[in-house]
Amino acid sequence: TGKKKGVYIPLAHSNSFNVNHDDLNALFEQIGPQTTIVGHNLKEDSLNLLEEGISLHEPLFDTMIASYLFQSQLPRHSLIDSARRELHYELKPITDLTGTGRNRSSIKESSPDEAAEFCAEDAAIIYHLYERYKKRLVTDKLEDLFYNIEIPLLLILTEMERTGVYIDCDILKEINRTISGEIEKLTEAIYKQAGKEFNINSTQQLSRILFEEMNIPPVKKTKTGYSTDNSVLEALSEDFEIARLLIDYRQLAKLRSTYIESLPQLINSKTGRIHSSFNQTITSTGRLSSSNPNLQNIPIRTRAGREIRKAFTVDDDDYVILAADYSQIELRILGILSKDRNLITAFNHHQDIHAQTAGLILN
Repeated sequence: TGKKKGVYIPLAHSNSFNVNHDDLNALFEQIGPQTTIVGHNLKEDSLNLLEEGISLHEPLFDTMIASYLFQSQLPRHSLIDSARRELHYELKPITDLTGTGRNRSSIKESSPDEAAEFCAEDAAIIYHLYERYKKRLVTDKLEDLFYNIEIPLLLILTEMERTGVYIDCDILKEINRTISGEIEKLTEAIYKQAGKEFNINSTQQLSRILFEEMNIPPVKKTKTGYSTDNSVLEALSEDFEIARLLIDYRQLAKLRSTYIESLPQLINSKTGRIHSSFNQTITSTGRLSSSNPNLQNIPIRTRAGREIRKAFTVDDDDYVILAADYSQIELRILGILSKDRNLITAFNHHQDIHAQTAGLILN
């Protein structure tokens, strides 16, 4: 505000008292189109404001993204970490019921007076970071990357998260029936090989069956006994059928628990979609990451994995799923920067770059 005072405005969907919806709209209408809106993790703020029918507009300044651009190798860019690192200031943690520290959900659990104090402190720290980071973007020559790529991307990711992804649960149910049947057959085959029934998911029981009762030579020992991890089973699979069966069993069981059974539970009851988080400030390479759930890790190498991908579809004929991939973008940049004749020639003639490189190496 003009007097540089912090003002706490609870949103309508918070648990504490809330401001009148029209008053909140009026407040944001007073923010001129040239006024920079500053925040730390503005994407989360933007999603919360969209619940109130309010859209953030550029110019924006996200201190979390700025921190990431300066030090992308660091694992965390939270407000607590940034305040400690840049301002040598310790923000008091707010511990909610899950013990996750200072975050929006823990503030919602606080009383209005407590929330006002915490939020005003956050705003003051964010403003100090903004003043520092704004100058540093200039000295580090990161203005173009920040203002023309990262900030517009923030608004795009906000819309992507809000839109969500449609999952066809009927497809998952059918896959579940098929995979459950295959797991049952594998279970019976494993029992037959072992000569008895046991808990296949118990590493201790499995170790005893394989290395004591079946006298299979152990491959690797741990502090608690002989290992039965996948590398051990792979090594044994050439000579012992039970190892091959166990690999198949684990693969299908993991697909069932991680995706087939879990994905329907993540569907938002209001929208009927899954709303993953797309993170700009996680990877050291600048790539996006996806969490809750990780949509970048849906399996594709196995038949069952490819079936699971079919469940990611559209719920309306007016929509399509479009896949676009810029092939070999890193190597193309390498060719441009290095001006390497072989790389440039290969790309200009649409050759397979790996086959061409292997041909040069092996003459």
